[in-house]
Amino acid sequence: MENSLIITEKPYVSKLLPTRPKNSNKGTYGTVLNLSGSSYYSGAAFLSSISSLKVGAGLVRLASTEEVIRRVCALCADITFINLGESDFGTIPKDGLKYLKNIKAPSAISIGCGLTTFQPAREFTLKFLKEYENSSIPIVIDADALNILAQEKRKPIPLNSVMTPHPMELSRLLKVDVNTIQEDRLKWAKEASSIFDCIVVLKGYETIISIPGGNTFVNKTGNSALSHAGSGDVLCGMIAGFAAQGVKLEDACVLACYLHGRAGELASIKLTEYSATASDIVRYIPEAIKGII
Repeated sequence: MENSLIITEKPYVSKLLPTRPKNSNKGTYGTVLNLSGSSYYSGAAFLSSISSLKVGAGLVRLASTEEVIRRVCALCADITFINLGESDFGTIPKDGLKYLKNIKAPSAISIGCGLTTFQPAREFTLKFLKEYENSSIPIVIDADALNILAQEKRKPIPLNSVMTPHPMELSRLLKVDVNTIQEDRLKWAKEASSIFDCIVVLKGYETIISIPGGNTFVNKTGNSALSHAGSGDVLCGMIAGFAAQGVKLEDACVLACYLHGRAGELASIKLTEYSATASDIVRYIPEAIKGII
C-alpha cells in the first residue's frame, strides 16, 4: 500500500487498537507529557490531558502554570502535574524547561494547546522543540505551538512528530491563503508533510492524515459537532494517548481521527450537532472505542 490513498473505515481502524493484557499496570500503557495551558485557556489543558487517559494511556503529566494546575486539579483527580512556574502574562515562563530536566522520559509528548503566543510561551516552546529535535519520542505539535513555529524561519520540528493544524494554522505555516488550501486540502496536506518532513493531520471536514513519502489517509467520521472550541485539543490528546501505548505514530493519528469523529457522531445522536461540545466528545470516546472492539 505504499503511497496509497486510503479511506479509513472500521475494519482497517479496528486492527490498530492496542491490546490490554490482563497482567499489566499503568506503566504498561505509557506516560504522556502534556505541555499545555495558560490562564486564558485552562480548558485546553484539561481537554487534551483527559483525552489521553480516555484512550488508555497509563499516566498523564500536565506540565503547566500554577494557576492552570489549580483549575484542572479541581476538575479532575486523574491527571498528575508538573508546575513550570508562571510568567507575568499568565503563561508558562521562558525558563520553564528547567523543571523538566530530571523527570523520567515520557512515552509521548503533546505540546501547544492553549499556550498562547506571548513571548514567554514562545521562548519556552522553541527551546523545548530544539531540545527534543533529535529525540525519537513521539511528539504531537498542535495549536499555539504551530502558530509559534509559523513565525520562525527555521522550524525545529522533532524527528518523530506530527503536526495537527486546522486550515488557518496550515495557512500560517505555509504562507498560503486559507481559501487556496481549502480548495485542494489533499494537495496541501501532502505538500506540508513533505516540506516539514513529518506527519501532517489537516483537520476539518474529511480530515487528512499525510505521511511524508508514504500513504495518505482520509477520515470520513465526524460532523459539525466537532466545530466547537476545544475539539482539536481532544484530538491532540487522543493521538498522544495512543502513541504513549506504543502505537506507531502514523497509526495513532489514523485511529484517533476515526474515534474522535465517531465520538462526535455518537454525542450528536443524544445531544444534537448544535449542542454536543468538546467535553461531550470526551464523554463519548468510550462508546466510540466499544464500537470498534
